[in-house]
Amino acid sequence: MIINFDNAATTFPKPAAVKKAALYAMEHYTSSGRGGHPLAAETSRAVYSARAAAAEFFGAEPENTVFTMNCTHSLNIAIQGIMRGGGHMIISGMEHNSAARPAAKLAAEKKISLSVAQVFPEDNRTIESFRSLIRSDTKAIVCTLASNVTGQLLPYREIAEICRRKNICFIADGAQACGIIDVRLEHGINILCTAGHKGLYGLTGTGLLVSDGKYPIPPLIQGGTGSNSQSLIQPDLLPESLESGTSGIIGIMSLKAGIEFVSGVGIPRIYAHEDKICRSFISALKRSGRIKIYREPTANYVPIVSFNADGVKSEILAAELAKQGYCLRAGFQCAALAHSSLGTNNGTVRFSPSIFSRESDAVMLANNIVKIL
Repeated sequence: MIINFDNAATTFPKPAAVKKAALYAMEHYTSSGRGGHPLAAETSRAVYSARAAAAEFFGAEPENTVFTMNCTHSLNIAIQGIMRGGGHMIISGMEHNSAARPAAKLAAEKKISLSVAQVFPEDNRTIESFRSLIRSDTKAIVCTLASNVTGQLLPYREIAEICRRKNICFIADGAQACGIIDVRLEHGINILCTAGHKGLYGLTGTGLLVSDGKYPIPPLIQGGTGSNSQSLIQPDLLPESLESGTSGIIGIMSLKAGIEFVSGVGIPRIYAHEDKICRSFISALKRSGRIKIYREPTANYVPIVSFNADGVKSEILAAELAKQGYCLRAGFQCAALAHSSLGTNNGTVRFSPSIFSRESDAVMLANNIVKIL
């Protein structure tokens, strides 16, 4: 029996409605915006309905809601687009590589200057860390809403307010927060990048870039958009300008179904369920004096738990648990900056439940970890 506690990577299993939507799309839809025949027209209507659902979920306008391949794709569009032409950018010390790598590459090529803000357990210290790095040429701040390693929630609303006052573009990575906590553009976010396959329960290969329209985003790639086809110049209006090529209709419709599922269950209920499982898991782990849990009493967290066992490498422990059917993520979770900040030179084991996870399974997992040690 397989029990998945690696939902921070991709939620599994998916809701029945998501699977049904994907199958329906496969059987009924073709290409959106590519032709005026009945199949194309019906597909275009379906995609717009998905766009409108995503826009409503995040408090945006449909035309500012862009479908992407994943959160990494969204972040690259936002970072490379906003920072085109140079300037100074600030990222947090807890960023996923999907934000840190494009930023580091631009800095290494001397196209931008880059600063990294230290993240502390106390929100006021983190806020001051960002504030102290702002310069006259600071163009953007990129901040994960919640760490994919520890689950720590960053004070993004306060950071967003600083950006608003300074006319700095605030780009948010919502991969570990969207669908778990209420995230909306009205919280001060200019560009929200997120995954469709995590807390929104869509299929893999789905992502979103949601903008408030304040900061124009030059396209990362150019190509077919289904509009202005007679011109060799990429359209400059959203969403077409950022959606070159045929869209992944099956994934998009699964994402719509996932968003509807999350809305139906309710974000508070999802958070409460997953948080309870994490607390029970932590409580059971603490029976062993050999386990280090990467949580601080002064910080707030989404339902993710990172831990290590004394004398056992994270990959070895995860491999032993995998033999018992438990799926957890070991290593560095694609977040070099975060592990450098934490001082976890050998990575961690990450536990992340979903709405479909059971508390009894989490407690049994913790008991098995204690037995292994």
